[in-house]
Amino acid sequence: MKRPVAYPPLSKKHHGIQLWNAPQHASPGTQHKHAMDMRILHDPTNAKNRAFLHENYGIQLPVIKNEIPEAPLQKLIKGSTVGTLAILPASHREDPTLLPPFVSEKDAKKGILSLIERGLIPPASDLTVDPPFVQHRAAKIHDIEDKYKKPAAEVFGTYPKNAYCIIVSESYTDEPKHVDKKPSTRLPLKMGIVTPTPSFMSKSSAKDISAVQHLLGKEVVPFEFQQPQQFQVLPVNRHLEYSQAYYLTIFNGKIDYTAADVLAFKQHYQLHWGHILSFLEYFEKKLTEYDVPIAVVEGQKLPAFSVVFELNSRPKWEDLLPVLKNKDFVAELVKRPGQQYKGPGGVEIAATRIQAMWRQYQSRTAYLLVCRQKWAAGVISISWLMRAQRVRMKKTLKQSRRRHLENFHSRAKHLAANWNRIKASRRTIIHIPSLGYAQSLRSSVPDIDTQQNLQMGRLCDIRDDHISVIYICPLWIGEDVTQYYMKLLGLQEAVKTGIPEKVVDMGDRLKVMTPETVSHFPNHHLCLATHLKYSPKTIKRIKNLIEGKAAYIVGGLLHKDDLAVADMLNVPILGPEPEVAHLYSTKSGGKRIFASACVPMPPGEYDIYSLQQMHEVLTQLILENLEIKRWLFKVDVEFGGRGTAYFDVLHLKCYKEILKELRQVGPTEWLKKKWIREPAELELSNELPGILAEHAQPANKKIFPTWEKFLQLFLCQGGVVEAYPPSDSVTNLTVDMLIEPTGEVSMISCGDQLHSKSLLECWGSTVPQSSVDPGNLHSVCVKIAEACKSRGVMGFFSIDLVTFIHPHTMEQQVWATDLDLAYSDQLAMTQLMLFISNGKLICKTNTFEVPPKPTEKKRKRRRKESTMKEESQIQLSFMKRYGVLSTQLKHTNLSMVQYSVLFKIFKAHGIGFDIKERLGTVFILHEDNKKDRLGMVTIGDDLQGALLTFARNLSVIHQEISAPNVQLENNFQAAIKDIETILGVTIVNKSKAKEDYATAALEALT
Repeated sequence: MKRPVAYPPLSKKHHGIQLWNAPQHASPGTQHKHAMDMRILHDPTNAKNRAFLHENYGIQLPVIKNEIPEAPLQKLIKGSTVGTLAILPASHREDPTLLPPFVSEKDAKKGILSLIERGLIPPASDLTVDPPFVQHRAAKIHDIEDKYKKPAAEVFGTYPKNAYCIIVSESYTDEPKHVDKKPSTRLPLKMGIVTPTPSFMSKSSAKDISAVQHLLGKEVVPFEFQQPQQFQVLPVNRHLEYSQAYYLTIFNGKIDYTAADVLAFKQHYQLHWGHILSFLEYFEKKLTEYDVPIAVVEGQKLPAFSVVFELNSRPKWEDLLPVLKNKDFVAELVKRPGQQYKGPGGVEIAATRIQAMWRQYQSRTAYLLVCRQKWAAGVISISWLMRAQRVRMKKTLKQSRRRHLENFHSRAKHLAANWNRIKASRRTIIHIPSLGYAQSLRSSVPDIDTQQNLQMGRLCDIRDDHISVIYICPLWIGEDVTQYYMKLLGLQEAVKTGIPEKVVDMGDRLKVMTPETVSHFPNHHLCLATHLKYSPKTIKRIKNLIEGKAAYIVGGLLHKDDLAVADMLNVPILGPEPEVAHLYSTKSGGKRIFASACVPMPPGEYDIYSLQQMHEVLTQLILENLEIKRWLFKVDVEFGGRGTAYFDVLHLKCYKEILKELRQVGPTEWLKKKWIREPAELELSNELPGILAEHAQPANKKIFPTWEKFLQLFLCQGGVVEAYPPSDSVTNLTVDMLIEPTGEVSMISCGDQLHSKSLLECWGSTVPQSSVDPGNLHSVCVKIAEACKSRGVMGFFSIDLVTFIHPHTMEQQVWATDLDLAYSDQLAMTQLMLFISNGKLICKTNTFEVPPKPTEKKRKRRRKESTMKEESQIQLSFMKRYGVLSTQLKHTNLSMVQYSVLFKIFKAHGIGFDIKERLGTVFILHEDNKKDRLGMVTIGDDLQGALLTFARNLSVIHQEISAPNVQLENNFQAAIKDIETILGVTIVNKSKAKEDYATAALEALT
């Protein structure tokens, strides 16, 4: 090992020491020419090789002619070019005891796997390869002290041979140390760091030294120091791995382009020097701006980065850092806040930047304020325009609706003035079975379109020869449904004459139309009148059909759009104005009508909108009517028994004690003296809220699963509280009335309701009714009709009543419970029943009369006389019939059976209608999409026979379409049970009637 060479101390005037004398380098052109000569000299095949040797070395090489004989043409070889390989002989395959065959050297060269596959080596052989594939040798074990040895010094840059570099000791401190002047007594060389020779080094400063210390993590001795003993200079040989590596060190953003290493790097990359120089200048500028004290550039990466720099003249630090050896240090330094302003002129740049940022902030703030004001102005202007447009639209709608209402009243007056003439002449009825309920209510009704199409019986108005019908259907019906109705209505002449063969075409008097917007708004739950209003093609077609004819509209529950449709068609509406219809069709509105008509009503209260009011009202009603065991809650806007709940007073703990007090005081004193009821009222009012929350139950669990849901809608929409009849046998009735435009009142249908699952939901009715004395019923209904007429009601409406035997007086009572100012399902089915039987319903006497069977002439021979006489069969003037009607039959399995198959099932079981006898069954098809609903009319000689036929039909249909182990939604079985109960009651009533008749006869005889 060479000893370190000691140098004399440096004075302050001397700015450094020349560490090595770099060899003189030739110019690039000379070096290139020398390289080309050497390449020619080493390549004998080069054309200039002989001339170069002759000119420079005087050697004359002989001329050698390279004559290559042409290869003769070869013939193409056909067939296999690969020889066959030996395989295991057949004898060795059959006899495994034989010795293995000999393996030739040719076969052995194919490999062991090939020999095994060809069977020359048995698969189970134990093979030993000599020499083995894996060679074993002793593993090298490293000394544990090597783990803690520090790595060798890293050398940056390329150095010539016999070069010297400074080794800075780690043991340097600011304190002076005693150093022996003799070489043998100098400080021993400790583990140090080889610092690269700088390309440029200005005067040392504290900033440069601190930067280098931060970079290397060591203490660095400055070049200008007083104690030369603190450093040692060693010759360093150039390592092989750094022979092609160039490291350019940049101090304080400057490169010494005259340094030997930079010149060597420039000579090596002279073809790229233009790009590299531009990149280095830009890099120097960036390092100067950020005041980076030291940066080591890897020369090998510069050519590639310089090309990229030409494409992107303003690269970011993220693009520049990969070219640095000490990129971590530089990255940490440039990311410091404010570092870019520490270079030359940084204060001015920072001041300019601050001013620019402040002006930008001011401009941005002002701009944002202007934008916000502009946005606010836009919002205000748009809101104002929308509000103005909405006000104009509301004003236009009000004017339009006022005009529609005025036209409605004027046409109603014209209809009233000409009603008798119109009834006697040919006319067209436009049936629009629209349910004009509120949007929220329509959205809660499943299959609202099917619900509006339950009144297909309106088509049977054509039984009057003077009437043509235009039926607006809320659904697209298929060809099979259309053909069914055309064939059914074509039986008009056959029904009248009793001859089934007389079938006529009713296409000229019957038109079924579907508004085109039904397909455009399938999920908007619009009423039929709204669909028709926005269907110009259907409106135009109706106008063409009624042009020059007397026509009027018969709607459902009228809506404002019904008035618009009537205005478009310029025809009157047989019905009240929509506001009146909606007002008095509510539960509270019906109570007002009944109260003004002075008809019996169940005890109760209406127009309830708060929970406290409901509790107070119910408390008073219970105390005043202690014989009532159940109280009903009805939502004003619901229909069909949907919005009904009930509460039984037997759940009250204080009820029995109150009954005891009533018996002690007496009913008269209990009602007259209010102070007697005060203790019971206080106790009941405290107990009632909790009992209601626990025991009150909605009737329809699908719509209102809990009492809380029902109570929320009840208090929001308003409702009534009324008593349920205090009897075990209760019968509900529905009576359909007509107030003609002239003011004439008539009862056109009456029937007893049929109930299946709940007594509060109706699925059908029996016509005519047989529960109440017809005279009493007629008087009650006429009073209600007169009250409705006084409030501007006109057209069709229905009244719901309930009858029962009072347990105390044992007298029959009739209560009016509900009013619906619309065309009812029962009335539509009654029209079908009258059409198919050619009969008439006399509600004053509760009789359904049909014409007798047609006359049959027979010839009889008398044994004593040879002459023949024609005798007519004695006939009555009419025959009594009873009908069972329903539009609410539902069975999920009906959707899996085609209508043609269903009618074949009916025919096989004898389900049909006898035109001659006016007996049998007729069906109503509502739609052909889901097909899970069905309407049915059964006509019989008596009520018991009609109910039996109806129940038998339901049983047959249920058995034919139901699977044995599949439980699907249907109301067939519940309807059959209800009919069985009614039949039991009718049998008992018949026996009692016979006994009463016999007793009366005996009394008359005596």
